[in-house]
Amino acid sequence: MTARGVRPAIALCAGAGMAVAMWARLSPYGLPWSLALSCVVAVSGTISAATLHLAEMFTVTTHRCTAPGCRFRVRVTGVDAAESRRWQEAATAHPDHRLPRSS
Repeated sequence: MTARGVRPAIALCAGAGMAVAMWARLSPYGLPWSLALSCVVAVSGTISAATLHLAEMFTVTTHRCTAPGCRFRVRVTGVDAAESRRWQEAATAHPDHRLPRSS
């Protein structure tokens, strides 16, 4: 299994673990099953999404435009050094410079 396949599996396991923990904490209160289920699904989805986001934060490379004030950026993940360099050059040479809005 590749790293791309491991991350979603870990996220799903973390979400499922929190879902079981939430169900165990809510079951003594005698909530209707539909209310308890909606809480468990919400917690599970949130934990899974947060886990995937954290994993992406540590594996993504961001290339920004070097023009002063330009906010253009390219985020790449899972590429080799040559491909990353091509994206870095593309971010530097893009024609549409996005400047911050003045208020």
